[in-house]
Amino acid sequence: MAVGTRKRVVVVGLGMVGISFIEKLLKLDARAREYNITVVGEEKHVAYNRVGLTTFFEHRKVEKLYLNPLDWYESILDGALSYHTNTKVTKIDRSRKTISCADGAEIEYDILVLATGSDAVLPQFIPNYDATGVFVYRTVDDLEKLIDWSASQKGSVGAVVGGGLLGLEAAKALLDLECYSNVKVLERNGWVLSRQLDADAGGMVVEQVRSLGVDVMLKKSVASIEVDEERRVTGVKLVDGESFACSTLCFAIGVKPRDELGREAGLRCADRTGGIIVDNQLRTSDPDIYAIGECASWEGQTFGLIAPGVEMADVLSFNLTQAKHHQPRLYKQPDLSTKLKLLGVEVASFGDYFADIHGPKFLPAKVKRASRANGANGTNKTDDVSSTPVKALTYKDPFQNVYKKYIFTMDGKYLLGGMMIGDTRDYVKLVPIVKNQKELEIPPAELILGAKKEGGDDGDDLDDDTQICSCHNVTKGDVVKVVKDGSCKSIGDVKTCTKAGTGCGGCLPLVTSIFNKTMRDMGNEVKNHLCPHFNYSRADLYNIIMVKRLRTLPEVMREAGTDPDSLGCEVCKPCLASIFASLWNKHVMDKPHHGLQDTNDRYLGNIQRNGTYSVVPRMAGGEITPDKLLAIAQVAKDYNLYTKITGGQRIDMFGAKKQDLLHIWKRLVDAGMESGHAYAKSLRTVKSCVGTTWCRFGVGDSVGMAVRLEERYKSIRAPHKIKGGVSGCVRECAEAQNKDFGLIATDKGFNILVAGNGGAKPKHCELLAKDVPPTEVIPILDRYLMFYIRTADKLQRTARWLESLPGGINYLRSVILDDSLGICASLEAQMQELVDSYFDEWAEAINNPSIAAKFTQFANTTETLETMDTEQDRLQTRPVMWPKESVTDDFASLRSRWSETTWQPVLEASYFRGADSLPNGISATIKRGDTQLAVWRFKGRYYGTQQMCPHKRAFVLSDSLVGEDPPTQQQQQQQQEGEKEEKPAPWISCPHHKRNFSLTSGACKSDADLSIATFDVEERPDGMVYMKLPPVEELDAALGTKKWMVKKGEAGPGQFAEVDKKIGFVGQRAKKVGVKPVGGLNGNVGMRKGVELMAVSNGNGGGCGGAPEW
Repeated sequence: MAVGTRKRVVVVGLGMVGISFIEKLLKLDARAREYNITVVGEEKHVAYNRVGLTTFFEHRKVEKLYLNPLDWYESILDGALSYHTNTKVTKIDRSRKTISCADGAEIEYDILVLATGSDAVLPQFIPNYDATGVFVYRTVDDLEKLIDWSASQKGSVGAVVGGGLLGLEAAKALLDLECYSNVKVLERNGWVLSRQLDADAGGMVVEQVRSLGVDVMLKKSVASIEVDEERRVTGVKLVDGESFACSTLCFAIGVKPRDELGREAGLRCADRTGGIIVDNQLRTSDPDIYAIGECASWEGQTFGLIAPGVEMADVLSFNLTQAKHHQPRLYKQPDLSTKLKLLGVEVASFGDYFADIHGPKFLPAKVKRASRANGANGTNKTDDVSSTPVKALTYKDPFQNVYKKYIFTMDGKYLLGGMMIGDTRDYVKLVPIVKNQKELEIPPAELILGAKKEGGDDGDDLDDDTQICSCHNVTKGDVVKVVKDGSCKSIGDVKTCTKAGTGCGGCLPLVTSIFNKTMRDMGNEVKNHLCPHFNYSRADLYNIIMVKRLRTLPEVMREAGTDPDSLGCEVCKPCLASIFASLWNKHVMDKPHHGLQDTNDRYLGNIQRNGTYSVVPRMAGGEITPDKLLAIAQVAKDYNLYTKITGGQRIDMFGAKKQDLLHIWKRLVDAGMESGHAYAKSLRTVKSCVGTTWCRFGVGDSVGMAVRLEERYKSIRAPHKIKGGVSGCVRECAEAQNKDFGLIATDKGFNILVAGNGGAKPKHCELLAKDVPPTEVIPILDRYLMFYIRTADKLQRTARWLESLPGGINYLRSVILDDSLGICASLEAQMQELVDSYFDEWAEAINNPSIAAKFTQFANTTETLETMDTEQDRLQTRPVMWPKESVTDDFASLRSRWSETTWQPVLEASYFRGADSLPNGISATIKRGDTQLAVWRFKGRYYGTQQMCPHKRAFVLSDSLVGEDPPTQQQQQQQQEGEKEEKPAPWISCPHHKRNFSLTSGACKSDADLSIATFDVEERPDGMVYMKLPPVEELDAALGTKKWMVKKGEAGPGQFAEVDKKIGFVGQRAKKVGVKPVGGLNGNVGMRKGVELMAVSNGNGGGCGGAPEW
């Protein structure tokens, strides 16, 4: 349609419902182009995910909540969409068909859509309802105010009024802020979530919420808010006379429709409940004005959930574009089913979930006819709530915190609704049964008792019209369609196309399963590629490299990469380094391999917060001689190293400077010690108890076996770190059952357990073999570990690897014990080759001049700089705490802001000799005045940047991995056609937290708020490398070490300041000789006060019978 004849659709409100309507109208109008849309939003942000507001506390970046990025709004061409934010609409002139804005603007409309949403209710009848410290929980602005206020309320009490969905979200927010010593929830009913759950289910949620440390106060209402002379909240007085102190009060007691624009314009509005009255086509009393979402009143109802609003957007956008071709859609009673995770508790309600309490709101037609017939005979009166014609089937498991109540018709043939706590996996299967009013073909009990089964989570048994995302009304068929028509080739594509998973996120696992199943059904491989540089998984690459005997990154790129000339990225380089080490076991600091190493392998030590390194000598099986202990103690003392005993039975020394590492390790090597490989994805330790060496209960020599295993597998690289344990009897003192491999001695040998781990997702081992003779233990472990190294995915622990194997532990037994694949001999031989190739990496580094030369702070001077303040803590020195905020200064623009720049020689070009043939080039740290700079030569070009990463102000960037993007399809085509296309600039990946910065622009690829300064660098005929730099004084003023090094006190009070204050902690409690203990009688502890208080609190005189039930 021509531009001048297009209708002007103006949308007031840029929330979740408003943007849903806009997206749908744009999509449905894409061909006809009948409409131009203008949207006016009152908030300063574009549409964001209000359902996921609580996640804002994790990242504090509203952009991560945006439903569409800012550039999406700009990408809508041909005038189809214009938007205004931070603009309040003040008036509707229906006669002139215009809206007026607070900034004086006036916008004409042909069709006006009101999507103004609702406001949080604030009870103005309560005294001091508007005091400082009173909040509501509705918008990002509300959250930002709450965050700012809470920062100054450390150790006080925070309270939430309202135990509904929003109230529990607000309680979680207060917990996540970690500012409050106690968080309370006040609920006027006898249980929480009273609009979704009955008393039993709500009571179970109360117990779980309380177990998280939230004080849930039931049947409580606020009478007044107590304030100080500055009207700041100091406490709350309740209706029952009880009171408590608090500094923060958040009301979450409901919402009220924002209908004021409609009322003032003369539109019909609901008097009692509020809201702009609409008909079944969402039309108001003015035929050119529509209302959708929470501001609309349909049949006397307003809806505070997102799903009904999205359904309104569906109906209205369809009718505006399709009604001339199709019968108009009518808005019908929406599905108010909800499935959420609140404070870690899975909660769902669906259908008519209170039918057993209030009587059914609807009945299937067949049941309704039978009910009328019975009513005519006088045997049943459907209006009599006391004789509710339904039956409820309830399942309650207090041990697993699972509650299910499903409500059926009296004959059990129709499911009407229900609620779930704990286990909500059947939610998506039950909702369509209720909506479609299908007669059940199974007994009602099977819906509960038969709900759990292995597999079945891929959605294969769901109909295509099953709603899987209630936030955006997405069905299984919607997901299947966009995958089958080729629109979506990844989960990210599916989220963009359908919006599934972009609301609360609860449906994402099911969406992923449906996507994977559809891809497999189409014959497509669900890709597990290592990174964009390879169309192979880590296991595929391992086999390619092994079979073709590839030994360098360029060789692998030519044979298997998507771009034969690429030198990879921070994802694939460390993975390939690990594979090379697992196969060929060359020194990781040799020139061809050093540039591939991840942060810790790069200098054979774990890098710490202040850029120093840890030193961890090996202590096989936890054994160490007194002489070696003395050597460690002397080194730690001489270099002022912080020392700590680890859970792996060895000693960590922290705070070693890079330039001191060689000297430290030379002394340790001379004392008979070697690298403990604490820095590597390899065997760390084999923990042991003392076993038969000393223990009177020992059955086997656990120390002897642990030493042999650690000596055998030390230094062997794997997809992830490996830990072992050996216990001398079933008492299991070595905790062998949560290790990657564990042995427990028995009378007949050892039980071998595998694939356990601690960490973020702990898992116990599974039994691989029982009563294995000691001589057979090592061959079995050889096969197991080598099979893991060959087949595991990138950074995959043995626990997750075993879970991914087809058949799990039974399959592993068949491969390792029964040789079902015929590879056991190969696995053992390969492991033996690796064992035979062992060398101590630190001893080699000390004796290799080219490696030793890398252990300096600066390449252009022997001077050194401190990069972070230190402080004393428990008689040892440690770095001060990082400040919470990153540095968001615009360092990238320094290039254009220097007063002047001149070319300055900084380093001999010979330093970079051979850089162009290395996978990461060669980098150097340069000292200029008080400023630290980083220089690279990579693929024939020099680059220069600041040394400090602004994320945590760590001076480490010269040790970054360099990455580059593979060419796009268009670039590949241009290369094939002989056209020269400028490749994107390479980036560096900070070794601390993998923030990626462009080497040319300085922009951060992973955090738009961060940037670094960049400098021009060139090599000249005089054999020197020059940098284009400003005067030293100006350079130091902008980037100087003293300016940016983290200083004591910047992080605020110590992490345990409140704890220490509460418990009176003053350090170690040992008394001096001759000083008697405090509080005892004649030196004895009386235990009188505790007993007295126990008696008082129990009210029954104490004693055994009065012990509290913990």
